[in-house]
Amino acid sequence: MKKVGIVMGSDSDLPIIQKATDMLKTLEIPFEVHVYSAHRTPVEARDFALSAREKGFGVIIAAAGMAAHLAGAIAANTTLPVIGIPCKSSNLDGMDALLSTVQMPSGIPVATVAINGGANAALLAAQIIAVEDKDLAAKLDSKRKTDAEAVLKKDADIESRL
Repeated sequence: MKKVGIVMGSDSDLPIIQKATDMLKTLEIPFEVHVYSAHRTPVEARDFALSAREKGFGVIIAAAGMAAHLAGAIAANTTLPVIGIPCKSSNLDGMDALLSTVQMPSGIPVATVAINGGANAALLAAQIIAVEDKDLAAKLDSKRKTDAEAVLKKDADIESRL
């Protein structure tokens, strides 16, 4: 199975990344986590992206706040799928990070999830890997079924109370 590479711009992004790693653990997807900054450690971020395919990664998740150039910097140096997680900061409630992540120039795509959307980033990474992994696809189908059953149970509970 391909691994998921996870890069965060700062260790302050760890609570968001934890949501992604928890989901990847649940789905039994191997991953690595690193702290690389697009601005303070650009060489290391670039080297990680350039070597990711050779090291067995199938997708990269990049989380950053404020200027949030990390996902784009990673995407500029690999043709692996890159999923950006814009992180909320005290400035602009994460809208700056969202726009920096989603507004990529033509030719350098970054799939972008919601602000602080760590769990969805992991699920999207899993769906990408599951294109070629039937066992993982079955786990995702099972998760969807379980999630739907939980919502229907809540519906039945509300109906019985009202």
